[in-house]
Amino acid sequence: MRKAVWIVLVLVLVVGGAALAGRVWLSMQFEAPGPAAQALRVTVVPGLSVRGVLGRLQSAGALRCAWCTQVYLRLTGRRLTIKAGDYEVDAHASASDVIEMLEEGRVIFEHLTVVEGTRFSDLRLQLATDPHVHSLFTGKSDAEVMAAIGHAGEAPEGRFFPDTYSFASGTTDAEILKLAYTSMRDALTEAWNMRAADLPLKSADQALVLASMVEKETGLPGERPRIAGVFIARLRKGMRLQSDPTVIYGLGAAYDGHIHERDLTTDTPFNTYTRDGLPPLPIALPGRAALLAAVRPEETGDLYFVATADGQGGHHFSATLAEHNLAVQHYVQKLRSEATRQ
Repeated sequence: MRKAVWIVLVLVLVVGGAALAGRVWLSMQFEAPGPAAQALRVTVVPGLSVRGVLGRLQSAGALRCAWCTQVYLRLTGRRLTIKAGDYEVDAHASASDVIEMLEEGRVIFEHLTVVEGTRFSDLRLQLATDPHVHSLFTGKSDAEVMAAIGHAGEAPEGRFFPDTYSFASGTTDAEILKLAYTSMRDALTEAWNMRAADLPLKSADQALVLASMVEKETGLPGERPRIAGVFIARLRKGMRLQSDPTVIYGLGAAYDGHIHERDLTTDTPFNTYTRDGLPPLPIALPGRAALLAAVRPEETGDLYFVATADGQGGHHFSATLAEHNLAVQHYVQKLRSEATRQ
């Protein structure tokens, strides 16, 4: 009986010692420098298990032993919730370093810049062709896209804020559009709350329409309030806005890169030469400066403007039609002169 007890004690000590030795060995492996000779980029796709992630890291050369790492995590009671995306593993990073990176979700952020004046169709194309964006909307209509992001029945043009968005690789186009929609809603609300008194605008949505026109008329920041001022003055007087960008938008695919006389007289809901007031919807995605210009215009008495053809994108502003006609003649002559030199 005594001998049996000793045998059991010895077995317990052996097993316990082996377990302790194993745990010490696993701990050493966990903290030891990793096999990567240089920094590595590893992609974690959505829905991948911890075992799958560790296996991918080992295959990429970022971990020496995925199984050892998983066993050590179980022994120490650490449970990982791993964020999808791309991770950069430093050269010779230990398993401990890699796990800490995963726990903290230190993904590499990609960047997508939506330029002011972009149309929604261009934004959709940009999202669909970005290799780091997971597209859910391929083949979907604009109406289906808006319904999917929670805004069924709403027209998309002008509703997404042009900005630079940072996101983890694998982020869906739906997530980015939701963020851009919220950003535009907040920016428009902020601008509308700062509006000047007695504007001939009935709502924030009308300010958004005007801002989109301002955005398409000029790329010069300093001109935006003055361009808005001309449109506001014309609205006050009941004059048609006569904005070429609205004509272009209304033409759609029929626009061939040039505005013809027939285009100005071809009626569409967006032709501000044939229709009074603002267009029914925005014609582009306006930025913050255009939004502010629309609600705080610089009213100087000018009712007209025309490009100067100076290569800077500037405009000549006029208070009378006679002065404006002279400015138009000068613009046409300059274009002809440049064409002759070429």
